[in-house]
Amino acid sequence: MKEAIRQAKKAEALEEVPIGCVIVHEGKIIARGYNRRNTDKNTLSHAELNAIRKASKKLGDWRLEGCTMYVTLEPCQMCSGALVQSRIDEVVIGCMNAKAGCAGSVMNLLQVDGFNHQVKIIQGVLEEECSSMLSEFFRKLREKKKQEKAALKAAQENPEGEPEQ
Repeated sequence: MKEAIRQAKKAEALEEVPIGCVIVHEGKIIARGYNRRNTDKNTLSHAELNAIRKASKKLGDWRLEGCTMYVTLEPCQMCSGALVQSRIDEVVIGCMNAKAGCAGSVMNLLQVDGFNHQVKIIQGVLEEECSSMLSEFFRKLREKKKQEKAALKAAQENPEGEPEQ
């Protein structure tokens, strides 16, 4: 999970939501991924999908049987579907996502009885570190937006840039 957190910090450096993951096969990290949606201008550029793509290339197969994914935030519905489709054995989650998580929070797509594959779930690994990283990111983002709004308001009130008297 520590390496997944390092990946999340790469996303944060790009001003992306800090979500990172790694995929492990036979005790070795075979793929890394981090959130790049805004950078790539691509809805599909989630940490999990980026890592799955790399792991499939590394193993030469779309089936990632025998692999475990470590991810800092509970996967969304798209990523949970990709985990099932890729046949990953297990996902280890840092913190849960009460608003969009699909590994037990909003719903659990990883363990639907009707699907031909279920993914084992382990929750809460380095939970505090993963959660606080996200909370701090969004706190800073709200503060930045507040400052930008104040600067815009000031510019509108004083369009010529003249000093106020």
